[in-house]
Amino acid sequence: MPIHLDKIEGVPKPFANQSAPIKMLRSRVFMHLSRRLLIVFFALLASAALVRSASAAEAYLIADAQTGYILEEQDARKKLQVGSLTKIATASVVLDWSERRSGDLNQVVTIPQEAFVGTLENNIGFQPGDNITLRDLLYGALVQSDNIAAYTLAYHVGSKVESLLTGEGSSKYTPVDAFVAQMNALAKQLKMDRTRFVNPHGVDYKVKPLPYSTAEDMARLTRYAMNKASFRFYVSQKERQISFDRGGRRLNYMLRNTNDLLGKMGIDGVKTGRTSRSGDCLILYANRQAEVVRQGQMETVYPRHLMIVLLGSTNRFGEGAALLQRGWQLYDQWAAGGRMADSKKML
Repeated sequence: MPIHLDKIEGVPKPFANQSAPIKMLRSRVFMHLSRRLLIVFFALLASAALVRSASAAEAYLIADAQTGYILEEQDARKKLQVGSLTKIATASVVLDWSERRSGDLNQVVTIPQEAFVGTLENNIGFQPGDNITLRDLLYGALVQSDNIAAYTLAYHVGSKVESLLTGEGSSKYTPVDAFVAQMNALAKQLKMDRTRFVNPHGVDYKVKPLPYSTAEDMARLTRYAMNKASFRFYVSQKERQISFDRGGRRLNYMLRNTNDLLGKMGIDGVKTGRTSRSGDCLILYANRQAEVVRQGQMETVYPRHLMIVLLGSTNRFGEGAALLQRGWQLYDQWAAGGRMADSKKML
């Protein structure tokens, strides 16, 4: 005969009927765990989607810009055309000349006829003989990625820097040749061993030999350039008005930055590039508030700067944004692990 606890004297009914609350508790725990597992699952799916999106590009690299530690890369040493990313090197040589040889960026120079040969486009509407400062040419080259501005910078600064091309027959070299030699000398200095510059703007149409670089080499160059406060300011400008003289008449032009992501997601630079050979190229710098780590009475401040290099894309801004999200996930994991840096993964 079955014994019913709720009928036995001295046994409280709630105790006798406890199975229902236990089932409810188990159900709630299961639902909570299921919800957490779903969140983790969808986070992993999102992360995988970001990687798939990024891998559509020919090559990419994600690095901690502060230390140069590479968080993730795909074919980062593959030689590719980089289009107007070349202008980062052009601007770096000009700024180095200005800093080391007291070059005056407010100097007014004349745009030469040669600047219109093979540059393919003239969005600002320059004409041979226009007079403009070197500073406004830098804005033109870096903000709106103007080829004529880049060539004119190389033409005038190249005539002032000491040419590395010496020996018999050197007289055939132009000021732009001398300037490009300085660009390649800078590349060598930065250990950009898989890079060749052939002009100051990155045009690769009907150009021999072809220029090339890699995501890794462009990351090295960008870190070098972004260490200059002046360069950081140029590439952070969404718009900038420049002025130039034409036959005694003052003309103004409002530059628009070609980087559609500038000012979003903490992005404060740096440069776009595009040719039919290179596809869409993009380099981004993004910042978050510095992290303060306390250990006892000691405080360590870690600046948080992320760099993305994207080459051979078909959707540079979509893929760049996805890579940036992926990059911060990787950065947070790296930081949580103590920021250990493998020397083989340093730029």
